[in-house]
Amino acid sequence: MHRSAPRLSRILACAAVPVMLVLAGCSSDSGDEKDAGSSASPSATKTEPSVEPAKFAQLPDACTSIGKKTIESLVPKTKNKGGTPGRSSDNVTRGSCSWNGLDDNGVKGSQYRWLDVGFTRFESDQALGSGAKRATDEYTKQVAKAQATEGAKKVAAMPTAGIGEQATTVTYDLTKTSEDFKYATVLARTGNVVVSLTYNGAGYAGAKTPDAGDILKDALKAAKEAVAAVGADRAPSAGTSSAAPTPKASAKATDKASGKTTSKATSKTTSKATRKS
Repeated sequence: MHRSAPRLSRILACAAVPVMLVLAGCSSDSGDEKDAGSSASPSATKTEPSVEPAKFAQLPDACTSIGKKTIESLVPKTKNKGGTPGRSSDNVTRGSCSWNGLDDNGVKGSQYRWLDVGFTRFESDQALGSGAKRATDEYTKQVAKAQATEGAKKVAAMPTAGIGEQATTVTYDLTKTSEDFKYATVLARTGNVVVSLTYNGAGYAGAKTPDAGDILKDALKAAKEAVAAVGADRAPSAGTSSAAPTPKASAKATDKASGKTTSKATSKTTSKATRKS
């Protein structure tokens, strides 16, 4: 009997070991699951910062972006006052228009002028960046391209204030068809849109070469109008109302027009009646 007691103790001790190991194993697994859950939670809720929405959702009509009076002043004797629109597969992102004219003064020579305006719009993209950033990159490229114009002489580039959010004017001389042309290219960015305007001129048949200062001044004037046209055509989704007249404004216009018509009609009727009597 005395021998069996120690033996029984040893058996019970050995039997207890697996139970403790199992309990330890369960405790360890539970902690791992908790740690895994806590570590996975932040990555599951993490989101990428959204890009700034594009300011402008559409482009103005390039051929009406510059006033008719300005066109007549800059391009006298233009062949097409309405402008010649450039070809574009997507008018929502690209648009352009040009005018040219030859003011023939006979034996005194002729003055040639050419004006071109172009618009490029960029959407905001999560992978590519905001529309404004993409437009800034394009603006920088176009400034460099204008400065690298093949055959250009006396190239000068200067920052230009008062046109869009940023603007640069590039001026240079270029000889074509044996004539000396004066060029002024204005590149500007407003929001997510890049505006490019080029104005040049030359004297033919002995006429004087146009003054570089006059070409620059006229180019800046036209560029301001083109950039302003982008803001004027701002889409309703960008936070402004549409260009369509309000009912109240339409009513006033209709009333005004009707009043004039009625007044004229009444006057004619009264006059006829008086003559008949």
